[in-house]
Amino acid sequence: MGFLWRWLFAFGLLAATYNPTPYNYVAWIRDFGQRNLSIAVLAGLLLLIGYIIYLRATLRSIGGFGMTLVLAVVGAGLWVLYDLGVLKLDNPGLNVWLALLALSLVLGVGLSWSHVRRYLSGQADMDDVDE
Repeated sequence: MGFLWRWLFAFGLLAATYNPTPYNYVAWIRDFGQRNLSIAVLAGLLLLIGYIIYLRATLRSIGGFGMTLVLAVVGAGLWVLYDLGVLKLDNPGLNVWLALLALSLVLGVGLSWSHVRRYLSGQADMDDVDE
């Protein structure tokens, strides 16, 4: 259940930053950011904090190679769905949502990997010794 929450928060973070609807940070900044500069900066800093937390944890747990590998597995899964005719890629909005899904899975796995490794191997990370 912990992975689900970490993945959903990563998806929410990415979708809040950009998605194909008009309800995202990038669209809001483009349309109203100049009039609400203080709110735009505050919201941008909060998003940045979320990205720093996720990216640092992901890079420390699975590294750049692991991130590439998870993204490749998700991409291969999407390719299989496309080849089987389950998935059509002619809708640009759907493509953006699929990209958000793929990236959020990378971040969710990265944030959860230490827990998975500890469960599977019984070994704690150096960061977990104080627990």
